[in-house]
Amino acid sequence: MTQSGHAGSHDAGTYGSAIAAEGWQRGATARADLRPITERMLDLAGIGSGHRVLDVAAGTGEQTLMAARRVGPHGFVLATDIAERMLAYLDEAAHKEGLTNVQTRLMDARLLELEPESFDAAVCRLALMLIPERDKALAGIQRALKPGTRFAAIVLSTAEKLPHISESLAIARRHAGLPPAPFEDPGMFALGDPAVLRSAFERAGFREVAVEIVASAQRFPSLAAAMEHRRNSLPEMRPFLEQISDAKREAVWKEIEMVMRQFERSDGVIVPTERLVAVGTK
Repeated sequence: MTQSGHAGSHDAGTYGSAIAAEGWQRGATARADLRPITERMLDLAGIGSGHRVLDVAAGTGEQTLMAARRVGPHGFVLATDIAERMLAYLDEAAHKEGLTNVQTRLMDARLLELEPESFDAAVCRLALMLIPERDKALAGIQRALKPGTRFAAIVLSTAEKLPHISESLAIARRHAGLPPAPFEDPGMFALGDPAVLRSAFERAGFREVAVEIVASAQRFPSLAAAMEHRRNSLPEMRPFLEQISDAKREAVWKEIEMVMRQFERSDGVIVPTERLVAVGTK
């Protein structure tokens, strides 16, 4: 999910492909519900005019552009990701908006080769839970920050709170002849427990760590639009779908449609969702 965004600096195979990047890009409008929590993340990180900001596992970078508008012409945002195609979309969007204070760099979150103590703030939107060897990534972020500055991140809540995602994955696994997966770390729900998220920050040396739980809803005009988003926004499903026949694949989507149908209302499809936003000070 950075996307995410959810798409990020973890497994280049899942999010690094052109297909994943294009799907993620197509899903941008459905991520409108992320705007308030993204603003909250930028507030918690203390991002203001003239700041140098690090955005780790930036994906297509809607949050990068929001940060760039905040820091203004005298500030600077560096967006890193391992998915070249995602960063290309971000470059294009920044150029289209006339933002000259954004730079993108192909970089693994575990190997942040950056000048120590050179950033005023750091953020990561919907990717931290997906990064393998997360402690290395957090240590790198901490090292890049100036003393007294903050890192804020958004992650997904638990599988129980996000059945539209967890059930979709379970359906795909079952049709691929696989047992239900234990929810893995790294994985989408790996940091959904506030205590687990807090301790990841604290292990990296962040202090005054705070975690907020934020409920919101994704809104779609129709079931068809909700299904289109589901097809575009879960690259994690692709390995299972690739192993099965067209008929089985069709059956997967039919079952997922039944899951999504429970969120249908008279004014469209409203999918409740929950995310966590955490902040720590160097």
